[in-house]
Amino acid sequence: MKEQIYEKATFAGGCFWCMVKPFDELPGIIDVVSGYTGGHVIDPTYEQVKTGESGHYEAVQITFDPEQFPYKKLLDLYWPQIDPTDDGGQFIDRGSQYRTAIFYHNDQQKVEAEQSRKEIEESGRFKDPIVTEVLPATVFFEAEESHQKFYKKNPEKYKQEQIESGRETFIQKNWK
Repeated sequence: MKEQIYEKATFAGGCFWCMVKPFDELPGIIDVVSGYTGGHVIDPTYEQVKTGESGHYEAVQITFDPEQFPYKKLLDLYWPQIDPTDDGGQFIDRGSQYRTAIFYHNDQQKVEAEQSRKEIEESGRFKDPIVTEVLPATVFFEAEESHQKFYKKNPEKYKQEQIESGRETFIQKNWK
C-alpha cells in the first residue's frame, strides 16, 4: 500500500476569517487552519497581530493531498479571493497584517507560485501592478480557537463581513 503524503500551503489574503471557507471541505483538502506567519513575535496573539506591530500576516495554512488536489489548483482558487494590487491590506481591513502573500514550502511550490503570479500580471485583468509577494514559508502560529472555522461558528457575522468589507463585491466585479 502506498504511503499517503500530504503537503502544506500557506496563503495570506487579508482577514483570515474570509480565507478559510473557499478552501474548506473540498476533496483532497485535509485541514484549513487560521493563523499568523511572517512576523517577529513568538506565538503572537490576535490582539498583538491586529495592531500590525508584530510583523505577522493573518494567513491560512492548508494541509492537502497533492494527488487529489494539486498545488496549482490551490493557487487557482487563491487568486480570486483577493485584490492582488492592494499593498495596504485587503478591502476594509487596512494594515500590514492584512497584506497578501503566497508562502511556499518547497522549490516546486515556489516555481508554481511565481508562474501563477506572472500569469495574473500578464492577463491584463488589473491595470495596477500585482503586489502579492511569493515568500518562503516561516513559522506558522495557529490562531486562537475562536478564529478557527469562523464561517461555521458565526455564519451571520461571516456573511456580514463578506459584504461590508467590500470583498464580495470586488470578487464579483473582478473575478467572476
